[in-house]
Amino acid sequence: MSTSEVMALDQVVDTDRYPLTRLDSPGGQHVLARARRELAADGCTVLRNFIRPALHDILRRECSAFAPRAHTDVATVNVYNTAVDADLPDGHPGRVSFDRGNAFVPRDRIPGTALISLLYSDVSFRRFVAQCFDLPELHELADPLAGLVLNVVEPGMEHPWHFDTNEFTVSMLTQEAQAGGVFEYCPNIRSARDENFGDVLDVLRGRGERSTRRLVLRPGDLQLFKGRFSLHRVSPVEGSEARHSAIFAYSERPGVIGSVERTRQLFGRVLSEHLSAEGRAVRGDRLLD
Repeated sequence: MSTSEVMALDQVVDTDRYPLTRLDSPGGQHVLARARRELAADGCTVLRNFIRPALHDILRRECSAFAPRAHTDVATVNVYNTAVDADLPDGHPGRVSFDRGNAFVPRDRIPGTALISLLYSDVSFRRFVAQCFDLPELHELADPLAGLVLNVVEPGMEHPWHFDTNEFTVSMLTQEAQAGGVFEYCPNIRSARDENFGDVLDVLRGRGERSTRRLVLRPGDLQLFKGRFSLHRVSPVEGSEARHSAIFAYSERPGVIGSVERTRQLFGRVLSEHLSAEGRAVRGDRLLD
């Protein structure tokens, strides 16, 4: 039996600092207010040491054990994760391509007993995340691969600039890189009504320094991020250690499934759910993916 099988959620999460089941308490209201304020300001907030420090090594070892199950494929991609040979006009940011060298362990290859699995499926945790985003509720992705993943960035690799398909991403670093591997983002660079191609192109061509923020993350920190509208990346990893991070993907609406093209890029395969959902995916906007 693994450690996480015999642990209750309050043994995993520092519920003195983050009272998940007592959100109406003064402490809970303080946490929510800070998270909402920071998310409104720049689309990102970090809850430091959300996982109890005594469990950080277990978190690292669990994720390191299944990290080799990641689908690894150095691919040429654009910021929208659409086909790079699409017929786009000159000056369109979708014409700028990158070599994506990160890898993902999909949900169906992550043990259900892992600490990150416990968190992702826990109702109190999901309710807490929803309230941080000031939403009535959030849903697990219906996507059988993309809902919960472990992102693995090996030394010399990076996760280049991109937008997320889902509106909200919740993530947690489980293993630091020795150097590099910095999370960089451009808060709210686009909206549901405006792609803002000009500013996006400036960032991709190295002219967006003033709009780019860099965030130092530590294992056990919980990051809440509006990645649908904020351009972001993980800079090249240096040293001998890979960078590992768990990504907990939720949506305001039930039934969200990734596109066939994006799923094949990330996992090297698609399932029947992706094929049957193609062309009728649940979306709240008309933005490029």
